Amino acid sequence: MKKIVAVNASPRPKWNTAQLVREAAQGAADAGADIEVIDLYKLEPFMGCRSCFACMTERHFDRCAVKDGLTETLDKIRGADGLILGSPNYFGRPTAGFRALYERLCFQHLTYDVARLSSNERQIPVLFIMTSNAAEEAYSALGYDAMIEEHVQTLGKLIGPVRTFVSGNTLQTNRYDTFNWTMFDIESKQHRHEEVFPAELAQVRKLAAEMF
Repeated sequence: MKKIVAVNASPRPKWNTAQLVREAAQGAADAGADIEVIDLYKLEPFMGCRSCFACMTERHFDRCAVKDGLTETLDKIRGADGLILGSPNYFGRPTAGFRALYERLCFQHLTYDVARLSSNERQIPVLFIMTSNAAEEAYSALGYDAMIEEHVQTLGKLIGPVRTFVSGNTLQTNRYDTFNWTMFDIESKQHRHEEVFPAELAQVRKLAAEMF
């Protein structure tokens, strides 16, 4: 049985990103996989890459040597047959938690050897999910397409083949009336959440079932 690790890199354990990650995980389960969902922000404290280069030494080669709240998750991904990574878009990038995991996950496999860029001999498929307040049609103008491609290229070289799923113009809160957020069409956002988002949940579930 395949083992799939799904990581919700949103600090909100029940909102858009978390729902898409869990639905994707369920899609993998539908295909017969054993799944584990990890809420990154519920882990013990952790940090990004320290650039200690221990993973390039004989003692720790190809493995992050830092011991903190990410260690167990990195070990689980190492033993997995597939990876689901989901993050909201904060200021044009994934969350700080995602970035820490991304750095630690990828850098441990980087060799700086032009003949063999990656030390990872066990490539696994990756599903990269991103949610955002910005609508998908604005991604190119905002530079978000390029940002996603940057992550896809790195993950693809060091972890495995990547497919992406984007959900834009998401509902941010059920309490818009308590904020003076005049830039949003709240009725439109609510309508999209009720009419489009359920279809996206079904789409990402189907995508994961096909991938894993």
